[in-house]
Amino acid sequence: MQSYRKVEIIVGIFVLVGVLSMSWMAIKLGQIGGMGSSGYTLSATFDDAGGLRVGADVMMAGVSIGRLSSVALNDDSEAVIHMEIQNDVHLSTDAIAAVRTKGIIGERYVRMSQGADDAMLASGDEIEETESAINIEDLISKYIFQGKE
Repeated sequence: MQSYRKVEIIVGIFVLVGVLSMSWMAIKLGQIGGMGSSGYTLSATFDDAGGLRVGADVMMAGVSIGRLSSVALNDDSEAVIHMEIQNDVHLSTDAIAAVRTKGIIGERYVRMSQGADDAMLASGDEIEETESAINIEDLISKYIFQGKE
């Protein structure tokens, strides 16, 4: 009877450690509730955010360098996004932020292109150069109806 109790305690501890490890990984990898994220905040203004959502990736050269922390409208009816960028990534003051799509009908993300300036953006700065989302529906309708005018 004593050996069964000892085995049950060891199995219980093993399961508890496994559950805690999985929870920690989910928090770190998923950045749940802002935990596990560290970096600096940048903002950018777009004419059309094209369906960007909070939590969308910010990528440079195909590598995720951050996430969107907010997407909102300003007083001029423009989309203002705030991005949390990893501390080890430094963007120049003339960097370009563009809204792009993963694949043909995939999710939207922000693609960053490094500029040539030596000065770097600091936390709270705004990216001046932006490219709004390409609206496929508008392009198709222009193509279809261009000969009918």
